[in-house]
Amino acid sequence: MSQPATTRHVTMPDGLLTTAGRHTWAYLFTAWIIALAATAGALFIGEVMGQTPCNLCWHQRVFMFPLAVILAVATFREDTGIWRYALPIAGLGWLIAAFHSLLYAGITPEAIKPCGQGPSCSSADMTVLGLPLPYLSLAAFTAIAVLLIPASRKKSNV
Repeated sequence: MSQPATTRHVTMPDGLLTTAGRHTWAYLFTAWIIALAATAGALFIGEVMGQTPCNLCWHQRVFMFPLAVILAVATFREDTGIWRYALPIAGLGWLIAAFHSLLYAGITPEAIKPCGQGPSCSSADMTVLGLPLPYLSLAAFTAIAVLLIPASRKKSNV
């Protein structure tokens, strides 16, 4: 009587996946593409269009720009352990983007608006495909965090 073949998920000692765990690569790749698109978009708006970002946009950039780099490295190394670093960065960026979105929506009182003076994201030319930049940033951080969750569930020997 023969035994059925079993599929093993083998993880290398440094957290890299073998061919059995390559589906996680797609999540990492997609998260990287989102971070790369958000970074490129922010740079295009600032450097090509000449729009100066508000204070909250600057803070969101602080968290998005490194994600484009570390997710690229993690993707091409197939490193599922990256969630330990990338998820907190995405979470902090998400908090700032959520606060910025609440300001944009008018939910937060006007007395504490940090982007009220100087450049503002509330002008009509600060939208992409009809969506305001704070909402796009919130969507990007949300998508990256959601895509990193499967990597956090992969067992590794790190």
